Amino acid sequence: MRKEARMNKTRKIEKVLNQVPPDYYDKGINSNIFQRIWHTKKLSMCKAIISDVKCNNILDIGCAGGTFTNNISNIFPKAKITGIDAYSSAIEYGIKKYPHINFILADAHNIPFKDKSFDLVICYETIEHLINPLIALKEMRRALKNDGHAIVAMDSGSLLFKIVWWFWVKTKGKVWQGTHLNPFNHNKFIIN
Repeated sequence: MRKEARMNKTRKIEKVLNQVPPDYYDKGINSNIFQRIWHTKKLSMCKAIISDVKCNNILDIGCAGGTFTNNISNIFPKAKITGIDAYSSAIEYGIKKYPHINFILADAHNIPFKDKSFDLVICYETIEHLINPLIALKEMRRALKNDGHAIVAMDSGSLLFKIVWWFWVKTKGKVWQGTHLNPFNHNKFIIN
């Protein structure tokens, strides 16, 4: 990717991060029925995937303020849970709201952990917002134990999501307009 294009994407992401309230997901789930349904379904799908997985050390990439990360900690109450995000206000919020979780300000393109550190790496609805998803995927693989599990999920490839997203960014979710930097679907991995 050209340096200028990468810098433009970086500025765009920084602008979005500075507009999003750190408690965005907590407030949304509590006040918006559609967000509650969406995030409840997301969590139930994740539970189904990891129901038989044994985990002692879990990394949640793109954790925002920690709402989803906290739900994962409830599934694995004895595991050490770490959430990383590039949004400092959200990390500060997560540290205060969920003190039992280890939150770290970090970029998915440069995960600050040793090789093979985690039994489970989760990256839910984050990869489509990253400047260089391939670098982030390599970092996830590096941080994952050889017998570990990874969940990389994004909804931006489905037609239903595209329709809902179009309406969402025109109304209550205006802050997210233009933040899907890389379009994905299940058949292709496309990077602009």
